[in-house]
Amino acid sequence: MSAARNSTGIDMKKIKVAEVITRMDWGGSPDIYRILASHLDPEIYDITLIIGRTVNPTNKTKEFLAKFGGRVIPVPSLKRDIDPLIDLVCLGNLVAIFAKERFDVVHTHTAKAGALGRLASGLCGIKAIVHTPHGHNFYGYFGRKKTGRIIRIEKFLSGWTDMIIALTELEKKDYIKFNIAGDKKIAVICQGLELDEYVCDQRERADLKKAFKIDEGDNVVGMVGRLESVKGPEYFIEAAAKVSEKFPNTKFIIAGEGSLRKTLEEKVARLGLRGKIIFAGWREDIPGILSMLDIMVLPSVNEAVGMALIEAQAEGVPVVASDVGGVPEVVEDGKTGILVPPGNVPALRNAIIGLLSDKGKMKVMASSGKLWVRDRFKAEDMARKTSELYMEILRKKGCLRSERI
Repeated sequence: MSAARNSTGIDMKKIKVAEVITRMDWGGSPDIYRILASHLDPEIYDITLIIGRTVNPTNKTKEFLAKFGGRVIPVPSLKRDIDPLIDLVCLGNLVAIFAKERFDVVHTHTAKAGALGRLASGLCGIKAIVHTPHGHNFYGYFGRKKTGRIIRIEKFLSGWTDMIIALTELEKKDYIKFNIAGDKKIAVICQGLELDEYVCDQRERADLKKAFKIDEGDNVVGMVGRLESVKGPEYFIEAAAKVSEKFPNTKFIIAGEGSLRKTLEEKVARLGLRGKIIFAGWREDIPGILSMLDIMVLPSVNEAVGMALIEAQAEGVPVVASDVGGVPEVVEDGKTGILVPPGNVPALRNAIIGLLSDKGKMKVMASSGKLWVRDRFKAEDMARKTSELYMEILRKKGCLRSERI
């Protein structure tokens, strides 16, 4: 644990950091949280994980939490859904934890943990309060009134925050556009991946294809994401119907779960695509699933980043995605993939058919995607830049001597 404190109040040996998130279920935000906490220098930081109720952790997440052992504090009242009474209890729980642990830095992740965690941090006098929204809800999710309330809440919470970490330049611009925070309060730090995991294993690829009853000569087009309207899975299915007419030896895989699964399965049956479209469900072997694909598709109507797109490119898979949100910042249009207007099934279909018709172009895009990701989305870079941000805040507040860097 940490050594004695010096006159500034900061541990001479390690800086105490709390990483706070609502849940560690399958998804992009928990993965970024896990990767960040795993790569922050343990010689500098004493990290505590504070998490809400987690129902579907991956094996990788279980191993991650086990590694932190007694430095994981579960807070069952920290839930994604809004419930005024439970949220008040959660605020009290967080205040009690922060007051006891006397963290130097509290870094909150996602909206709900960000709201309660920042309030509790401010009430406890935490020296450095950092928030990563992992996207935002300012458009594309809710109606006008609810969106307005969200913006007002975020403006209020900004006053309790030292720095906001945006994952894309677009996200930063939106925070400025909606007057939530100024330029100097927002840092853009691209999400990082553990890139060594994205190395195609030919045997694993062959075994997975066999398990899914996919012939070696078949084209494979896939989508990885939650089965919710915002991800546009219905557009993927509609495009698949047209692609299948042109390339009947194509199989389509949908990896993910969500509230729309039954509706989507019924749609597949109506379109006569049973046997062509495979619902793979919630998977832990995403790198393996991606290795089977010839093309990865993400037809979202709103997307903060699109982590699956970065993963696909890391695996050397060309992508077709909606030109929304932060997607243009993670896909080089025409170089590593093709961007199309959201909700435009003909454009989605044509992009997929165009790539399947030009294997040479697909090969070039695959190579370009690998290089693009390895130059920009490293876990080590994300951790280093986040660490520098923590240090900068503490130094500005007179809580850190220069030799601590």
